Amino acid sequence: LKDSVNLALDAAPASVDVASVKAAFLALPGVSAVHDLHVWGLSTTDTALTAHLVHDRPDADVLLAEAQKVAKTGFGIAHTTLQLETGALPDCPDC
Repeated sequence: LKDSVNLALDAAPASVDVASVKAAFLALPGVSAVHDLHVWGLSTTDTALTAHLVHDRPDADVLLAEAQKVAKTGFGIAHTTLQLETGALPDCPDC
C-alpha cells in the first residue's frame, strides 16, 4: 500500500537516495552543477529521472552516455531525461 501511495504522489522510491544521485552526477568530469533533479516511480519496479547537468565538456554526447550509465548501473534508473547545459539559461532561475 505504501508503494502505491508513493506512486500516486510521484515520490522518489525509498530505494533511491536522491542526494547520492546528485553527488554521482557531480562526480562526472566537467559537471559543475546539477539542478531540477527529479526522481519518481513509474511502477513498483521502474524508476524515472530528469535532471539538468551544467558542464564545460566539448564531448556532450559522451557525457550524456556517462550520466545515463551512472543512473542505470549505480541506481537502477533506466528511464532518464537529461538536459545538458553549458551555462546559466536566461529563463532558468535555478541554473
